[in-house]
Amino acid sequence: MIFEDWGLISYEEAMNKQLEYVDKLDQALSAGENHPGFMIFCSHPAVVTTGRQTQPTDIFSWQGPVIEVSRGGRATYHGPSQIVVYPILSLKNPRGKKAESDEPRGSQDVRGYLRTFESAIVKTLKEFGITAEGKTAQKMPGQTVETDETGVWIGSQKIASLGIAVKKWITYHGAAINFFNDPTAFTGINPCGFKTETMISVEKVLGKDKITAEDFKNTLRKNLESTL
Repeated sequence: MIFEDWGLISYEEAMNKQLEYVDKLDQALSAGENHPGFMIFCSHPAVVTTGRQTQPTDIFSWQGPVIEVSRGGRATYHGPSQIVVYPILSLKNPRGKKAESDEPRGSQDVRGYLRTFESAIVKTLKEFGITAEGKTAQKMPGQTVETDETGVWIGSQKIASLGIAVKKWITYHGAAINFFNDPTAFTGINPCGFKTETMISVEKVLGKDKITAEDFKNTLRKNLESTL
């Protein structure tokens, strides 16, 4: 995989760049190239995004920008306290053979991808002493994937949210891992349908200055390379 760190980038710009990379990967595969795909790290200025299952009660006093996106799931928050991961990877067969349509091969393929993606996050957290569990969606309608139970959890609290989309059999969107403790994050919304206090961060669990974001990203990169 080709890894890139976009740093702090607006959600809209990151979304546009993801779609550019989806097209770039599709063109390379269609030309018979053995392209490994992309793995993007970044973070965003504070914003709430709404997925296809967003309910009217999900946003009640949020004062910042709101953006409708193509992923599955409900309303959630993105902000500079998070480490965001966007895998742009092909779900085509290993030979890169062009699909007969732009539809995913089936929910089992997407479910397997999502489980593998989650497992890399769970493994990374474990290496820093945090025991977590990935809860992959059991029902994944259409080309978008996320339900209330997806994401990575520590008991009854959620430390990472996952929501992906698939275009031309290529994944985009991804995971937002709550890294720094920001008490203002998630205020004014019910993230993924849950209360604000459901969300927890790596820093909240481990304590301040116990781990750097760079150390976490380096370990996560290693685990993504070995699993995806």
